[in-house]
Amino acid sequence: METENAHGPELLTVASTATDGTTVVTVTGEIDHTTAAPLIHALDLGELRVVVDMRHVTFMDSSGINVLLVAHRELTQADGWLRLAGVPTSVLRTLQIVGIDAVIPCYIDLHEALEAWGNIRADQSETP
Repeated sequence: METENAHGPELLTVASTATDGTTVVTVTGEIDHTTAAPLIHALDLGELRVVVDMRHVTFMDSSGINVLLVAHRELTQADGWLRLAGVPTSVLRTLQIVGIDAVIPCYIDLHEALEAWGNIRADQSETP
């Protein structure tokens, strides 16, 4: 007889790459209290501009929300930023319910999130 969730949570995989001075952290799987450690480690590498590509995230609970909030706070205090890209509808709904989308910018996809950085740099260079 199978029990509910007999296979356990989907493991979380995290990969980081650098693109034009921005670190892209690609996350796949479920982000919860038992799987969040790789994401915590990936966001704690001292980079100042980070985009988390979440298009392959299947679930996120309050543990994931806390990880993102801590990273956002630390990056902001260091004059950096955190952006979320490709957040699936079900996960985005959770972020909207708790108001995270108003604190951490969410973009439709990775390209849009990276392009926003280019626009920010252009705006800052035009400032007298």
